[in-house]
Amino acid sequence: MAHILITGGAGFIGSHLCGKYLLRGDRVTAVDSFLTGSEENVARFSENKNFTLIRHDVSEPFPEIDKTDFVLHFACPASPVDFTRVPLEILRVDSLGTFNALELAKKDGARFLLASTSEVYGDPLVHPQTEDYWGNVNPTGLRSCYDEAKRFAEAATMVYLRKYEVNTGIVRIFNTYGPRMRLDDGRVVPNFCGQALRNEPLTVYGDGKQTRSFCFVDDLVDGIMRLVDSNEHGPVNIGNPDEHTILDFAKFVVEAVPGTRSRIEFVPLKFTDDPKQRRPVIARAQKLLGWNGPKVTLKEGIAKTLDYFRARL
Repeated sequence: MAHILITGGAGFIGSHLCGKYLLRGDRVTAVDSFLTGSEENVARFSENKNFTLIRHDVSEPFPEIDKTDFVLHFACPASPVDFTRVPLEILRVDSLGTFNALELAKKDGARFLLASTSEVYGDPLVHPQTEDYWGNVNPTGLRSCYDEAKRFAEAATMVYLRKYEVNTGIVRIFNTYGPRMRLDDGRVVPNFCGQALRNEPLTVYGDGKQTRSFCFVDDLVDGIMRLVDSNEHGPVNIGNPDEHTILDFAKFVVEAVPGTRSRIEFVPLKFTDDPKQRRPVIARAQKLLGWNGPKVTLKEGIAKTLDYFRARL
């Protein structure tokens, strides 16, 4: 039995990781400030003797915690609505919070994994994106509090590897969706699903020709756990190489909700530096982790996600 500490453990991805590690028989400590996480996401684990939930802002030094074997740093608001709502908190959790999590891993001799993002590639000039691409990021735009904070967190992680020989890893997460997302998340999947279920117009920003690649959360978590169990230090893309335009995805969601009266409505872009293309190259994950990409189809995944949102509405 390993002791896994997951910052942001009550969040969307973090709570799914908690469940998978508990199912594996590990001991899990979830640390969350509940800025965007929810106790509801982890309430199902409350009776499990191997689960501990600590309310704490990781931007502050950690309280006393039993020795850890793995520290997974997944704490950080990650939605576009958060970039203008809590930009300082995002900067703190990816700087001070990353240092605190790295220090804990250093003290315990634990394997450390940073949850990074495809946003480190910015509005990419290289398509599709490989891990050795350095990105095209606007350092002063509205998205920069998240983009640049994650780039800083990656730099800090690599410094701890080189200077202190902490066993670190970095996962670059591409667009992920599934149950336990917030309906007011601001990302395209909850936006479109919520609008279709409410018979509201699906708001497509710009001309809808920008692309995204959607990975169901269970597939992402499988890739993350493989990376945690490896000794890989460099960044690894985990995502779906199947690319869709936002307009096509909007049409797909409308078709997935029988009887909806929703229509597609075009609105101006919120961010002028919104990435125009997004698709991962997953060759590194395939070669090093034996992770061969998503198994859940978009049709299956969206059906499960719609069921979750229906229950909440």
